[in-house]
Amino acid sequence: MNDAVVIIGGGPAGLFCALEAAGEGERVIVFEKKPAPARKLLVAGSGQCNITHDGEIAGFLSHYGDHGAFLRPALMNFTNRDLIAFFAARGLGMKAEPGGKVFPETRKSSDVLDVLLTECAGRGVELRRSEPVVAVERDGDGFLVRTERGVARARVLVLATGGASYPATGSTGDGYAFARALGQPVTEIAPALTPVYVADYPFADLAGISFEKAGIAVYRGGRLVRRHTGDLLLTHTGLSGPGILDLSRSILAGDVLRVTFLPEASAEAVRKRVADAIAAGGARQAKTVLSALPLPERFARRLLDLSGVSPGESCAHLGKKARSALAASVAEFPFSVARLGGFAEAMATRGGVALDGINPRSMASKTVQNLYCIGEVLDIDGDTGGYNLQAAFSTAALAARHIAGTKSSR
Repeated sequence: MNDAVVIIGGGPAGLFCALEAAGEGERVIVFEKKPAPARKLLVAGSGQCNITHDGEIAGFLSHYGDHGAFLRPALMNFTNRDLIAFFAARGLGMKAEPGGKVFPETRKSSDVLDVLLTECAGRGVELRRSEPVVAVERDGDGFLVRTERGVARARVLVLATGGASYPATGSTGDGYAFARALGQPVTEIAPALTPVYVADYPFADLAGISFEKAGIAVYRGGRLVRRHTGDLLLTHTGLSGPGILDLSRSILAGDVLRVTFLPEASAEAVRKRVADAIAAGGARQAKTVLSALPLPERFARRLLDLSGVSPGESCAHLGKKARSALAASVAEFPFSVARLGGFAEAMATRGGVALDGINPRSMASKTVQNLYCIGEVLDIDGDTGGYNLQAAFSTAALAARHIAGTKSSR
């Protein structure tokens, strides 16, 4: 088994790397600790699998925080168009929604997995289910991979173990320990793409109300640290929705989020718009004026209540203090962050195998010969909308291409 390529992790990155690296006499083994592979993929997009995003691949780079530059070679080597074409050629068409998210036409994550498994089987990939890897170590220029059933020898080792989010699916951070054991640096990890829990939250009974393109400003110690625009959802315990999930990577417990509830406008502009609307409201009820901005009626009623204004109060009878409070509540409503959702709720993991130890043109370790790291085990977390799955497939494809090259050059 000296010539085997061993991949730890049967998620989308591991399976795609396996099928791309297989063939021409290459023996590829995938160790998957769960009885069934890719359990996290099956829950992606609520089981519908938002696999990538529409548009030019260059536009993806800004959706990975500070790590877009690292991903450029992988994304350019295997683009969103390449990913869509791969599945289309195997009978699974993809469809882009108006917002840019791309789903399989069947809206089933299981169909994506079926294609991957069929390709792996057809190319001779050995998928070892229910066989957790317990330790890895160097063995000359190769590796010893110890499982609960025995020891495998490999010329190439690929860590595709995922992150630490959704641990029930098998993503429990195993790859970080394997990387450290081999001398590969790992950065501190934390939940990413996770909801925000709010202290003294006043909207618990309004869960389900959402706002498109809300403005969200993060304040820490009274100082502005980040601004973001995105869709926001009120939950029973705080805030969620794509805008909050994407921004959660920049939020800490104790921060204050100031939310502008009207779309694509500055807080100052919204404050003026609300003040002007109330001033021109005359005998109309303040509730009616706020609902016309537009704001959901139940939400408008709650803002009135929090500002000490009766729902039936006319605009003409509002005092200066009440008008100011209402304008401020729509323009910059403050939410005190109690905590962020943990790994059980997070869609991704922030941190992981340090990028400065990985060659972005091959996904190979810069210090450990024949070691590759792909997918979410890397210190990469993208925005919601298919960016993380695209990164998984792209890093897998690039690693497989380089692995095939190393075999042919031996």
